[in-house]
Amino acid sequence: MVNIAIPVRAALIVLSALAFTACSDAQAPLKVIDNASGGTITYGRVDGQATEAGAMGAILQTLHRRYNDKPQVGRVFQVRGTNSAAVFFTLRKRTQDNAQLAGLVIASQTGPAQVEAAVLSDDAQRFGTTVNPMLNSLFAVWHPGAQESGKMRPAAASQALANYVLPDRSASVSLPAGWKVEPTSGGGTIFADGPNGESVALDFPLHAMNSNDPRVRRTMQFAQGAGRNTSYARVLYYPYGGDLGRTFVDLLNMLRRMRNQPPAAMQIESESAVAAPAGSRCAHLQGHGDPQDGKGVREFNTVFCSGALSPMGQYMNVAFHTATPVRIAAEERATMQAILDSFNVNMSVVNRESAALAAPAIERIHAIGRAAAAQAQQAHEMNDRHNQSVEARWDGQDKGNQAFSNYLLDQTVIADSVGGGHATVWNQTADALVKSNPSRFNYVETPNFWKGVDY
Repeated sequence: MVNIAIPVRAALIVLSALAFTACSDAQAPLKVIDNASGGTITYGRVDGQATEAGAMGAILQTLHRRYNDKPQVGRVFQVRGTNSAAVFFTLRKRTQDNAQLAGLVIASQTGPAQVEAAVLSDDAQRFGTTVNPMLNSLFAVWHPGAQESGKMRPAAASQALANYVLPDRSASVSLPAGWKVEPTSGGGTIFADGPNGESVALDFPLHAMNSNDPRVRRTMQFAQGAGRNTSYARVLYYPYGGDLGRTFVDLLNMLRRMRNQPPAAMQIESESAVAAPAGSRCAHLQGHGDPQDGKGVREFNTVFCSGALSPMGQYMNVAFHTATPVRIAAEERATMQAILDSFNVNMSVVNRESAALAAPAIERIHAIGRAAAAQAQQAHEMNDRHNQSVEARWDGQDKGNQAFSNYLLDQTVIADSVGGGHATVWNQTADALVKSNPSRFNYVETPNFWKGVDY
């Protein structure tokens, strides 16, 4: 499992009065609210700027100069119930303590060639607990561009979040009330769904094999022919090193096709490179998609990373993905970003689980090798049973080859005592199913593989 920090966080970031003062030499006096629960609130007229976009741009440029780090911004949106525009951004204070800030800039046209703006700020790690009080304090005294109600509705505020830790303690995330964590979560990955059609997939792995590699192409030919009922036919074969946005969409739809799901109609509207671990590439993707489930189009916000290529032509991809129905996207953005911001992986647990899963697999491979050698010797000594022995040896080798393939691809065979079937699934899925319902699901050892189903 690749563990990365989310480079593009949309938990809200806050400025100080210095963000305004550089906009004009004759800046009007600004108002500062001392928020009791933390954070800084600054608001007032932005002199020298005649449009909302100009005011926000001037503030962001001032932040860039002050902290020597270009703010990473989200998409501009309208604050519900007002004529104001707003944007989320993050940056790192490189000229000070190198801490990460998160914040929100709101700008409103209050007259001809006149703009007012507000900036909320706090340390990114604390934003989830201070942003709502800051917005409430601001909206109680500042009403530029308000509609007939005379008040701004704090639609951009994130909902209250409660911390959730996976049963295997490999990862944690903070979620609003009413959200459900899927049972397939585990091994450092969390899948969760909201009550209104929202969803998140955090540290979601997409293991692939490089289809440009001649050895992999031979494996693909086998998978499309004699191996169409083996696990090789359930591998994601995809060229390595291409555009990250396209790679994410294509791999996602390949996985959906394997699960007999319709392809998702994904439209990437923004793609930007972000910091990545050595040997990897990462991109921040934003756009709209329809998973064809009858619930309509979602707005998605994703950080997608592609890891280094192994000598065997394999590479791991990982996504941090949120999706929200468009009808509630504007009011849910802050909450979805706060969820992303809260996600943490306990790599000591993930590594321990990986070792525990790998050790039995390696021992099974060794046992298969010993059994194959013994069968070969027996076939030598008992010529009258030659054909039967060879057939058994071939069958054992087929099982052993399949077990080794499963090991390389991080897959496991499990049995369903209720449905009476076998299935080959990713290790983390198998682990989650067995742990969640051990009376129904159990691991299948190599000698008990079913021909035509498991190998």
